[in-house]
Amino acid sequence: MSLTINRDRLLSEIEALASISEAEPPVVTRIVFSPSDLKARGWMKACCEEAGLTVREDAVGNTFARWDGSEPAASVVGTGSHIDAIPNAGKYDGVVGVLGGLEAIQALRQSGFRPKHSIELLIFTAEEPTRFGIGCLGSRLLSGTLSADAARKLTDNGGATLDEVRREAGFTGELEQVKLPGGYYKAFIELHIEQGPLLERQQIPLGIVTKIAAPASLRVLIEGSGGHAGGVLMPDRHDALCAAAEMILAIESAARTSGAIDTVATVGICDVFPGAVNSIPSKVRLSVDIRDTDLQRRNIVMRTIEAACHSISAKRQVSTHNELLNADSPADCAPAIIEALSQSCRRHELKFLPMVSRAYHDSLFIARIAPVAMLFIPCRNGYSHRPDEHASPEDIVRGTLVLAETLATVSR
Repeated sequence: MSLTINRDRLLSEIEALASISEAEPPVVTRIVFSPSDLKARGWMKACCEEAGLTVREDAVGNTFARWDGSEPAASVVGTGSHIDAIPNAGKYDGVVGVLGGLEAIQALRQSGFRPKHSIELLIFTAEEPTRFGIGCLGSRLLSGTLSADAARKLTDNGGATLDEVRREAGFTGELEQVKLPGGYYKAFIELHIEQGPLLERQQIPLGIVTKIAAPASLRVLIEGSGGHAGGVLMPDRHDALCAAAEMILAIESAARTSGAIDTVATVGICDVFPGAVNSIPSKVRLSVDIRDTDLQRRNIVMRTIEAACHSISAKRQVSTHNELLNADSPADCAPAIIEALSQSCRRHELKFLPMVSRAYHDSLFIARIAPVAMLFIPCRNGYSHRPDEHASPEDIVRGTLVLAETLATVSR
């Protein structure tokens, strides 16, 4: 089998999709179910249909584009990623896996290859948490990690429910129907930019993911006593922001002292009330993200953080309420798919790095129901989720070629 990746077609499709945005180039912003997201979905469906694939959508907008194999009733080999983009993002996150997946399928078709197992491109809904506050919404529902009842309780910043927003966007089925049946996928492979600097720094063209780290998300509400910045003396203060500052440093310390480089913790939001320069902060809300490849170690860090918050609140005489938003389990990638990816790299004499995905992806949740693997390509300076995110054409084509060969191997 001789495979040729159509470089010009793939790169022009990436540019075309980047132009469908709520912001001016080079910024890409596509919030799920927004007009730009719906336009991008329509464009993608047209591309898939033009490529001869059969397209269907489920009740939350996950989009499946299938190339039927010689045994259509057999389990499916899947690939894909997402096309929604956070505000002020770039053009490659998720998109390389979607359009690279489409190009991989087209290259296989044009080579004369005929799969036994159907090969399916999957475009996940709402990988980014921008609108509903939870990442990987589509894959959580597909895997049953998130129940339909829990999904119906999700609201956006304007108070609209997921059901209201998706139905307005034209997705009218029942959420209970989204979960995939057991054994649906034989394998699932996601091509993605690294979103980190390791591949570029070590001048290695490809990364084969062995583990996917998983997040836990906390919301910490701290309540103290407000008052006039000049009228309340220091011994009488119960400053919620000062307590929050100590907690932020305690959260950082808990991750730094876990004993492993794979533990990370981030306080990404600090909302202060009332937010006036001459008023003592009476309430603070922190949003905390904790990740690790080891579930037990991450849970120990979470308990350490909880104990530190209680200690600080007692010392500063403020009240603290911790709300656990989610605590997902890490995933191991499937050895058989890792070996198939490795064999393709060796066939082309391409160096590759076995590595951990510290960002989580839809593959984390598909791993609950199917064997998965991920293939990383470098991104310049490790930049992602910003307009200057960049992956070279050579790396994109190289990753797409290895993806195509691996899809062929596992679909035989």
